[in-house]
Amino acid sequence: METQKFNYDNAIVRNFIWATLIWGAVAIVVGLLAALQLAFPVFNLGIEFTAFGRVRPVHTNAIIFAFIGNAMFAGVYHSMQRVLKTRMFNDLLSKVNFWAWQLIIVLAAVTLLGGITTGKEYAELEWPIDILIALVWVVFGVNMIGTIIIRRVKHIYVAVWWYLASFIGVAVLHIVNSIELPISLLHSYPVYAGAQDAVVQWWYGHNAVAFFLTTPWLGIMYYYLPKASERPIYSYQLSIIHFWALIFIYMWSGPHHLLYQALPDWVQALGVTFSIMLIAPSWGGMINGFLTLRGAWDKVRDSAALKFIVVAITAYGMATFEGPMMSLKSVNAISHFTDWTIAHTHIAGMGWNGGLIFGMLYWLVPKLFRTKLYSEKLANTHFWIATLGILLFAIPIYWGGITQWLMLRQYTSDGLLAYPTFIETSAKLHPFYVIRIVGGTLFLVGFLMFLFNIVKTMKMGSLVSNEPAEAPALVNTEKRNPLTESLHRWMERKAVRFAVFVFLALVVGGIVQIIPMLKVESNIPKITAVKPYSPLELSGRDVYISNGCYNCHSQQVRPLRYETDRYGEYSKIGEFVYDHPFQWGSRRSGPDLARAGWIGSSTFKTSIWHYNHFTKPQEMFPQSIMPAYSWLVDKEVDLNMIPVKIRAMQTLGVPYEKGYDLKATDDYMKEAEKIVAELKASGVTVKPTSEVVAMIAYLHKLGRDISPAGNKSTK
Repeated sequence: METQKFNYDNAIVRNFIWATLIWGAVAIVVGLLAALQLAFPVFNLGIEFTAFGRVRPVHTNAIIFAFIGNAMFAGVYHSMQRVLKTRMFNDLLSKVNFWAWQLIIVLAAVTLLGGITTGKEYAELEWPIDILIALVWVVFGVNMIGTIIIRRVKHIYVAVWWYLASFIGVAVLHIVNSIELPISLLHSYPVYAGAQDAVVQWWYGHNAVAFFLTTPWLGIMYYYLPKASERPIYSYQLSIIHFWALIFIYMWSGPHHLLYQALPDWVQALGVTFSIMLIAPSWGGMINGFLTLRGAWDKVRDSAALKFIVVAITAYGMATFEGPMMSLKSVNAISHFTDWTIAHTHIAGMGWNGGLIFGMLYWLVPKLFRTKLYSEKLANTHFWIATLGILLFAIPIYWGGITQWLMLRQYTSDGLLAYPTFIETSAKLHPFYVIRIVGGTLFLVGFLMFLFNIVKTMKMGSLVSNEPAEAPALVNTEKRNPLTESLHRWMERKAVRFAVFVFLALVVGGIVQIIPMLKVESNIPKITAVKPYSPLELSGRDVYISNGCYNCHSQQVRPLRYETDRYGEYSKIGEFVYDHPFQWGSRRSGPDLARAGWIGSSTFKTSIWHYNHFTKPQEMFPQSIMPAYSWLVDKEVDLNMIPVKIRAMQTLGVPYEKGYDLKATDDYMKEAEKIVAELKASGVTVKPTSEVVAMIAYLHKLGRDISPAGNKSTK
C-alpha cells in the first residue's frame, strides 16, 4: 500500500489559540463590568456606550463567538487533520476563516456598543454582519467537507460527526433566524412578528447553544479526552446513540423558553416533551466520557488538563439535567425571568466550555510547540481558583433567583401582594450580586494565570508550522460487506452521504414547529382592538431596542396570579402581531412592561415620571440598579427614516393605510408635541425630535390596546 507524505497546518491552529487568549480576556473583563453594574450602577459610568444594556450583549457575544468560537476552531482544525490523516483542504480558506472571524468580532463589538442591534438574544448583529457570518461559515464548511473528502482513513471518527453536525446545524439556524428586511445599512426588521418571531428566535437561541456551545465541544471531548488520558473512548456504540439522538431531539426543544407565555399549548408541549427526552442522550455522552477515564484517575490527580476536562464533563451533566428540569412547567414558573437561568447558563459556559478550553489548551499547546507546560503547578492552582470562582459565581445567583421568586409570589394574610413593587425584591439581591463579583474576579484571576502559563509555554518551545506526516493512501470501496462492516460504518465512508442524513435529522424539528406558526389565522387569532404603532411609538420602540432595555425588562405577563396581580391582565398572542421583533424578554432585572401604558392602572406612569426615571433613576428610587439614560434627552430621532420605516412595516404586512408614509412624519410631530407640552407643564423643555419623547410614547403604548377589567379608558 502506497504511503503518502504531507504536512499538518499548525499555523492556523496557533492563530486561533492566540485569538482565544486575547478575546477570552476581553470577554471576561466585560462580563465582570456587567456584574459590577448590576451591584453598583455607578459602573455604568453615565456613558451611552458603557450602559448595561449595551455591555451585556457585548459580553454574551464575546464569550460565545469570540472566546469559545475561536477555541472551537482551534480544536477542530487541529484534531480534524490528525483523525483524517490529511492537511486541511485549502490553506486560503483556513486563513479567510480566521481573519474574517476576527473582523466579525470587531464589528460586533463596535455595533453593539453603538446601539446597533436587532434586539434578538444571541442574534443581535445587524444584517450586513449576518451575511458576513453566513459567508464565513460556508468557508469553514467547505474547508471541513473538503478535508473529509480527501482524508486518508476509511471511516470518519466520532469527533468529526459532531463537527459536521455543528456546521450544518448552525448554518440552518443562522439563515432561518436572520431573514430580515433591511431599511438602511445599519437597521433592519425581522420578517417574523410577535409569537412567530418568538418561536423562530428560541428555536435558534436554544439550538445555538446546542450546535455552537455543545456539539462541537462534544467532538472536542471525544478527541482530546482519549488523547490526554491515553485511553480509548469507552464505547463506540454509545457514541452512535449519543450523536443521533442528541442532534435529532435538540431541534425540538426551543419552545421550553416560552412556557406560560402567549404561545399555543401544542408548541409549548413539544418543547417540554423533547427537552425531557434530552436527558438520555446527554447523560449517555457524559457516561461515555467518565468511563473513558477508567484506570486513569491517577493521571487526573496530577494533570491540570484532565482535571479541567473532568470538571467540564461534570458541568455538562449538571447543565443537561438541569435544563430539562427547567423545561417542566412547574419548575419553569420559578426559574424563568429570574437569575436562576443566569446561574444555569454560567455553569454551562464557565464549567463545560471553559473547562474544556482550559483542558484542551493545557494539553495541546505543549504538544504543538514541542515542549513541556511552563508550570504544571500554576495550572493546578488555576484549576482550584477557577473552580472556586465558578461556585462563588453560580451559587449566590441560584439562591438569589429562588429568593426573588419566593418574594414575588408571597401574599399577606389579607390576600394582597407582600411585595407589590419589583424593586423591593431586586434590592434583596444586592448581597448575592456582590458575591458574584468575587466569583467572577477569581475566574478572571485564574484566566490571567492560564494566559501567562500558555504564553510562556509558547515562548519556551517552537512551532513547526508545517508539521511533516505520512499515512497510507485511502483505498475505499463503495460496496458494503454486511459481515465486516456495520450500517453506520458504511455511512461514515462518504462525507456527503453522512451530511445528508445529519441534515435530515436536524431539520425535522424546526419544520414541525415553525411552519404551522406561519399560518397566522389558525394559530394567532387577531384582536381588533390592537392597532399598529404610530410613527412616534415605532421610533420609540427602536430607541428602546437600541439601548438594550430588553436585557432587563420583559413584556410578557404570564397567567400566574402573582403576575396578573402585580402587572395586570395576562398577555394574549394576538397582542404582538405588529411586533418586529418580539420583545418578550428572557430575564427581569426590572419590572415587566407589558402593561406600562394602561391608564388608571398601578403601572401607568406620566410623561414627567418617565423623563425623571430616565435621567435620574437613583434619585427616584435609591435602590434602583437602572442606569441613567441622560443622552436620550439630547439625541434626536432621524425624521428622514420615518417614511422608510412605515413602508418597511407595510411590506411586512402591518396594515397602515395606503400612502400613509407620506404623512407619517406630520403625525409623528403632532403626537410628539403633546408629550413636549406635558413635559413643559412640569418644567422640562425638550425638542419634539428628542429620543426621550419617542421612548415615552412607546411606553405609553404598551398594553393600552387591551383594557383591563373595569378600565374603560382607551387610547
